Amino acid sequence: MKTTTCLAFLLTLLPLAALAQTNEPPAAFRDLFNGKDLTGWVDVNTSKETWKVRDGLLVCTGLPIGVMRSEKQYENFILHIEWRHMEAGGNSGVFIWSEGTVPPGRNLPKGMEVQMLELQWPFLNPDKDGKPRSLGYVSGELFGANGLKTTPDNPRGTRSQGAEMRCKGKGEWNVYDAVCVDGVVKLSINGKFVNGISQASVRKGYLCLESEGAEIHFRNIRILELPPGLATPEQTAPEVKK
Repeated sequence: MKTTTCLAFLLTLLPLAALAQTNEPPAAFRDLFNGKDLTGWVDVNTSKETWKVRDGLLVCTGLPIGVMRSEKQYENFILHIEWRHMEAGGNSGVFIWSEGTVPPGRNLPKGMEVQMLELQWPFLNPDKDGKPRSLGYVSGELFGANGLKTTPDNPRGTRSQGAEMRCKGKGEWNVYDAVCVDGVVKLSINGKFVNGISQASVRKGYLCLESEGAEIHFRNIRILELPPGLATPEQTAPEVKK
């Protein structure tokens, strides 16, 4: 069994180990999106028109560029999220361990981004020589944004690109499962672990969904919280006052 698969399996047993010690009910996945409204989410720098619920789906128009965040912070957890782009070359993502505010002059927060790109993005956004960018861009890249530092498993500069192309294109649903523990993230794309980072400089913070110029749909956003680790105050995003 591959190391990443073993890690994910062992992490799913942690709630059972906690149960044996505390006699509390075992942890379970719970919904972060109820399919009816935006309960549990807070707009950071987008608009009321950016995020809508339609037919049980969370619909993001992509405009303006920005994020909405979870109400609370998370440290160690497993995140399940399903998404599909509705435009060729669409761009979006989910931020892990992020700050709940956006730095001046920026559209996006400091955080660990799990990228969600539509497959035509490299062709519609060529490099300065007019050549398509590497397909590594659209294989679920992981990277620290706006100052968060990581060590990539599959380096492409400071980013980690998926070791295998598994994302699907426009109009097709993709499934991400991210195991996030003590500064380590292991990402499964459509049923297979193919990417990861470690040594994240921030290890507790908000989840943020990204609006970045194109319509994207989300569904089945669920989290399984795991026991806390050793995140220091310096490794924890600032709390946003309500």
